Amino acid sequence: MKINLRKTAIAGVAGLVLLIAAVLGLSQQRPNGDFRGGPGPRGRLGPFGRDLNLTEDQKTQIKKIQETFRESNKALFDRLQTLRENEPDPVNGSFDEAAVRAAAEAKGKIQIELEVSRAKMMSQIASVLTAEQKAQLAAKRKQFGLQSGLPPTDHP
Repeated sequence: MKINLRKTAIAGVAGLVLLIAAVLGLSQQRPNGDFRGGPGPRGRLGPFGRDLNLTEDQKTQIKKIQETFRESNKALFDRLQTLRENEPDPVNGSFDEAAVRAAAEAKGKIQIELEVSRAKMMSQIASVLTAEQKAQLAAKRKQFGLQSGLPPTDHP
């Protein structure tokens, strides 16, 4: 089977762009920590979090988990921003493929670390949810074709 390098590269770039958008989107939270409806991001559980009827204790625990991860990921986001600001500009001057590759690889490594961190955070958040809330969240995400990001529950 012959691999089309151009299509693979385009798919890789598109995947990286989507990954960056997802990480940046997931890194946002409402300033007051509200997990209910209304405009703006609705916490790390996405728009489905508002339908889980979280208790005040759960909201507090989830907010604390989010803040901990936000603090621990700050250095990664700062490094990513620095890389973006200093990446080679292929439009101005000559094209340096090695520099572009090096910048892309450095950003990719940071994205991997951010994805691992997000998965750890979601696992900790899942431990705060009841089995019913996990099932509701999984059902909503499945309905919209998203992976749950939560460990499997004990029931089907």
